[in-house]
Amino acid sequence: MNYKLKNDLLEINVASEGAELISIKDSKGKEYLWQGDEKSWNRHSPILFPFIGRLKNKEFIYEGRKYPIMQHGFARDMDFNCIEEKKDEIWFEITDNKETYELYPFHFSLKIGYRLTGKKLEVLWEVVNTDTKTMYYNIGAHPGFNCPIDGEEDKVGYSLEFNSDGNPKYYGSDAGTGLRLPERHELKLDNGRSTVTKEYFDTTTYIFEDKQISEVSIVKPSGKKYVTVKFDMPILAIWSMEKMNAPFICIEPWFGRCDRIEFEGELSERECNLMLNAGEKFNNIYTIEIN
Repeated sequence: MNYKLKNDLLEINVASEGAELISIKDSKGKEYLWQGDEKSWNRHSPILFPFIGRLKNKEFIYEGRKYPIMQHGFARDMDFNCIEEKKDEIWFEITDNKETYELYPFHFSLKIGYRLTGKKLEVLWEVVNTDTKTMYYNIGAHPGFNCPIDGEEDKVGYSLEFNSDGNPKYYGSDAGTGLRLPERHELKLDNGRSTVTKEYFDTTTYIFEDKQISEVSIVKPSGKKYVTVKFDMPILAIWSMEKMNAPFICIEPWFGRCDRIEFEGELSERECNLMLNAGEKFNNIYTIEIN
C-alpha cells in the first residue's frame, strides 16, 4: 500500500513495504527520486537495518552461532504498519517476529517517520531495544536521486558539493565481496565540488568515515544545486550502478558500514556498530531539501 503527503511545494509517496520513500515531486510535478528499473537498480530509498552493506562471509557470529544475513539487512523487504498519519507527517513500524529472530536474535521495534516542512522532507528513525540483552545494529539511508534531472543524455557535467573541511578521504569497496578495502584515498574538490564523469562510479562505492561530511548537494552543469541531503551521522557513502553511467546518484548517510575485507570477529566486535542496552531507545533524523 502507498501513502501520500503533500503541501504547496512538495508531494511524497511512501510504500508500506520497507516504509520506503518512492517519490518526491515538486509543485510542477518534477520527479526528483530515482524511479527504479530492472536494468540497473530497482529500488528508490530503502532503509538499511539491522546491517549496512555486506558482512564478512555474508554472516555474523553471535554467542558462538553463525547467522547468514543478506546485504543491507531485512527491514527494506518487510511490510511496515502505518501507525500514525497526519496532513504533513506519517509514521511506520515493524517489530521482530519469528522469521527475523532466526536471522537476527534480538527483540526490537523500528519506526520510520516522514515529515514535510516547506521544500524540506525530514526522515526520522526510532529504534528501541525491547530485549533483555544488549543489541548491536546498524541503520542507514539509501536515497537515489535522478541525475541528470533536466533531460540531458547523461550525468556528465553534473557535480557533487560537499561541506567537508578540505578534500575528504574515502575508502573503496571490493567489487567481488562488497567489503571495505583498506586503502584510503583523497577526493580532490574544486571549491567544494567534485565533477561527475562517465567513469565516476565504475570502480567503487565512495565510503567517507570519521564524520568528515554532513551535507551533500547534487549540482547541475549550470552550477545550481537541486537537491541537498543534510545529516548528523559518522559515515557517508556515495554510489551509483557500476559501469553503467546510470541516471541516478545515491547519497547515503550511515550509522555503520560493511565489514572490512580483513575483518575477523564476532558481532560485538564489528567496527562502527551501534549498541542499545535493554530498554534503550535511539533517535535520529536526516533531511532532503529540494532547491
